[in-house]
Amino acid sequence: MTPLLRLLIAALSLLGGFVLHAIAATPTAEAAGPIWNMKHLAKAPRTFPAYGFQTNHIQGSFFESVPFRGRPTRVFAWLGIPPVEKGRKVPGMVLVHGGGGTAFAEWVRLWNERGYAAIAMDTCGCVPVGKYANWQRHEHGGPAGWGGFNQIDEPREDQWSYHAVAAAILAHSLLRAQPEVEAKRVGLTGISWGGYLTCLIAGVDRRFKFAVPVYGCGFYLDTVFASNLGKLSPEQRGRWLGWWEPSEYLDDASMPFLWVTGSNDFAYPIEALQKSYRVPRGARTLAIRLRMPHGHGGAGEKPEEIHVFADSLVKGGEPLARITRQGRKGTNVWATFKSPRPVVKAELNITRDLGRWQDRKWEALPAHVNAGKVTATLPAGVTVYYLNLFDDRDCAVSTEHEEMKP
Repeated sequence: MTPLLRLLIAALSLLGGFVLHAIAATPTAEAAGPIWNMKHLAKAPRTFPAYGFQTNHIQGSFFESVPFRGRPTRVFAWLGIPPVEKGRKVPGMVLVHGGGGTAFAEWVRLWNERGYAAIAMDTCGCVPVGKYANWQRHEHGGPAGWGGFNQIDEPREDQWSYHAVAAAILAHSLLRAQPEVEAKRVGLTGISWGGYLTCLIAGVDRRFKFAVPVYGCGFYLDTVFASNLGKLSPEQRGRWLGWWEPSEYLDDASMPFLWVTGSNDFAYPIEALQKSYRVPRGARTLAIRLRMPHGHGGAGEKPEEIHVFADSLVKGGEPLARITRQGRKGTNVWATFKSPRPVVKAELNITRDLGRWQDRKWEALPAHVNAGKVTATLPAGVTVYYLNLFDDRDCAVSTEHEEMKP
């Protein structure tokens, strides 16, 4: 981990018209040392039948997880493996749902159809019975989600983030143990709160081949959840930021990352995203579409960039375009790139607004593509801009955004 948010965090976050000033307190002694026992979590957990949970060759089951308030817990998961030729193995995916979600069998099926084994686990002590944001809890479940802000005075091993990360790592260990799965070719993706968890998991479990946070990121004092942190005392806030803030873990992640989000995400503004993607030590790719909707299902699960990125790293597929450099001289902006596939168009995405990132109006203007370089001219009044490149698969790759100084 990095030092506790550099020991002192001063945050200014505009939320609903008021300014939150947050200073992290000195960490308590309990925060010292590793939180998760990877020697234990790296072993495939015991499994138990989940009667009545099977759909189109995707099997539901429970696996043993870490204790909660001194008692054993179990986690529900869907596990699916595509048809595999004898003597061959397939890559895998660990799928982490977001707020209001649960383990989704359809998400597992999506990856099975792409030739991947996949596991999707519930992170809130529930089974997929009921309706969105109101799933049925089971008797062996751990703490409820999300964020655990109201659990911060509990022992850290009884808090939601601890259990959710442990559940995902154990799911990874279980998936790797399947005889049809190539253990060294397993990736990780999560949506919203699952993207938040992906940032933590990637810093703890370095066995993953790659990581794809969708929407979720770190620097929570710059997200919509700053209001939740603002309701805590300085000591409580410091404890949450020291234990569960994603930027504390991203520094330990070295696998390639693909960051997928929208320009106006309601929860995770691109300001927090930028700070987050600059922390990990491995290669990074950005895919930031204008006004990308926020949600499970097609929005967060099916962006083609995720599929292409995964295939390029574990199946020998052609990768996404790679931004090699970017810059600006006056109003002339540019980026150079390398791509195995034709880049058929590019756009200059701009906003002239200030204020809350979620509320800014963005527009796409044409950019010129020629011989591995994209160029464009900024119109008057631009406050923030970035470039998007699109290949012949309609996969987007983005430059970093730049804020223009007054």
